[in-house]
Amino acid sequence: MNILSKRMVLLASIAVFLSFNFAYAQTESDKIAKLIEQKRVNNKKNKYYGGFKIQLFNGNESQAYKIKRDFDAAYPDYPTVIIYKSPEWKTQVGPFKTRLEADRTLLIIKDKFIGAIVLEEKL
Repeated sequence: MNILSKRMVLLASIAVFLSFNFAYAQTESDKIAKLIEQKRVNNKKNKYYGGFKIQLFNGNESQAYKIKRDFDAAYPDYPTVIIYKSPEWKTQVGPFKTRLEADRTLLIIKDKFIGAIVLEEKL
């Protein structure tokens, strides 16, 4: 009888532990879902966000245009722009809606344009 009661106590302890573990996992899942929803609502409200660009070059005008020509020849599917902000010229690719999209493109072009970096644009 003693062995049977020990087994019952052990089974009851395991059942209680599993029920607490399941309840904790459910509350954590609910919290994560709420945070994701709050992030979506916040992103819709805040329109200041402008996306991402990849900057290939920052320097003088003639080199900026050369980098643009080289990039356009190697990767014609990606739009490039040249921006002048005194005193420097910038050659940039994009815009990209998400950081993930910009990072994936950066991985593609990084072998030919080693100094390229992802920049976040805010309007």
